[in-house]
Formats: sequence, C-alpha cells, structure tokens
Amino acid sequence: MSFQLRREEVLDGDQLSAMLAENPAKAAQAILMAAKQGIVDGQALLGQILLDGQGIKGDPVLAKRWFQIAANEGHLMARNMLGRCWEHGWGGPVDFTLASLEYRQAAEGGLDWALYNYANLLATGRGVAQDQSAAFKLYWVAAQAGHAKSMNLVGRYLEEGVHCPGDKQAACFWYERSAQGGDFRGQFSHASVLAESGNVDEALVWFERALAGGNLNFLRVSYQALLEAKEPRVSAMSDLWQARINTLQGSND
Repeated sequence: MSFQLRREEVLDGDQLSAMLAENPAKAAQAILMAAKQGIVDGQALLGQILLDGQGIKGDPVLAKRWFQIAANEGHLMARNMLGRCWEHGWGGPVDFTLASLEYRQAAEGGLDWALYNYANLLATGRGVAQDQSAAFKLYWVAAQAGHAKSMNLVGRYLEEGVHCPGDKQAACFWYERSAQGGDFRGQFSHASVLAESGNVDEALVWFERALAGGNLNFLRVSYQALLEAKEPRVSAMSDLWQARINTLQGSND
C-alpha cells in the first residue's frame, strides 16, 4: 500500500489509524513529508504522532511546535491539542491561562473537544474564573454535537440539579447516550442507574465495559462506590476493580 499524500487530500483519524497500524514507521514518514509540504492536516497529525511516539521518536517539544504551526493555519484540533500541551505541560511548562485561550479559540470554531476542555477549566477555575453555569452550557453544546464525555457530565449536572434545573429523567437519557458513545465514565453512570432501578443483569454488562476502558484514576475513584453498593453482585465487582487497579499500577511502576 502506498502512503504518498497529495496536498488536496484530507487526512482523518480513521485513515491515520489504518496507516499506523499497517506500517507505523512508513506512515510517519509520509505524514512528515506532508507536513513539510504545507498540508495542514499532515502538520496536525505530525504533532500527534510526535506526542504519542507512534512510528517516530516521541518529542513533545517538537509536537507542540507542529501543533502551533497547524493552529496558525486555522486547524481547530491542532489548536485544541496546543491547549492540551499547555494544560498538561507537554513540551514546556504548565500554563492554564494559555491553555484556556487556545481552548476558547477552538471552541468558538465549534470543535466539540475544545468545548469540553474549555468547560473543564471553567468548571474547576483553572486559568479562568470558575463559572459552573458557563461550563454546563459548553458541555451541553458539545453533548448535542455527539461528544460522549460531555454527555456524561451533562447527565451529572442534571442529576444533581446544580447550576441548572434538576431533571433525573433527562440525566438518565444522557448517561445512556454517553455509555453507548463509548465513554467509560458514562458507562459507569449508566450502569449505576440501571442497578438502582433493579436492572442488575444489564448493569453488570455496562460495569464490565467501564472496567475494560477505564483509566487508573477513574478506577480508583469509582472503586469506593462499588464497595458501598447495596446490591451484592454490584459490590462484588469491586474485586475485579481492585485486580485491574493492581495491574495498571504495576505497569506504571
């Protein structure tokens, strides 16, 4: 398969995944060539593979530079990723204020991930004044656009009725959509609702999916909720949670 990329071609996530799965090193070289030729999607993708170390030696400093180049050309995801670099200290110091500026610009362009990331900063008051109401509105816009992680957070706001009118039925709707969209936190939320309503068999299926996809921080936080569950089959899931936590901790040592 040839990996030559023409200027008029647009690279999407599926194409990148296929290329990297077949021959990561060769794909990386093609992406590098496209970036140097001025193909903006190639520049953004080069930043991503440099950040991830996919098919090329990882270099977060260089990744950040390529994100900046693509962002200057109007690439919304590159600007969002530039914000993530500032937020997490990838390729330089942490700067929440600069992260918020990048996220806000990409969010104003309608990018769902940027809406979500900017909302996270507003919700926690990092780099911007804390504003839960504004955060909810951004999560809502992103959720309407199909962003699964935002769907779960919209559900949480609606369930708690804080900074928005409470609506548990609507919360359940968004939890289910988030779960179906593949967000492990949404899967856990949906499973919890199912368990509380007595639909334990289906709840266990969603708990297992959340377990399979969840990261270490999520598993640690949700572990306690399982321990305290009144339904024996749900609380028994905590053993699987602990085993997975031990595995992930071991891989990080």
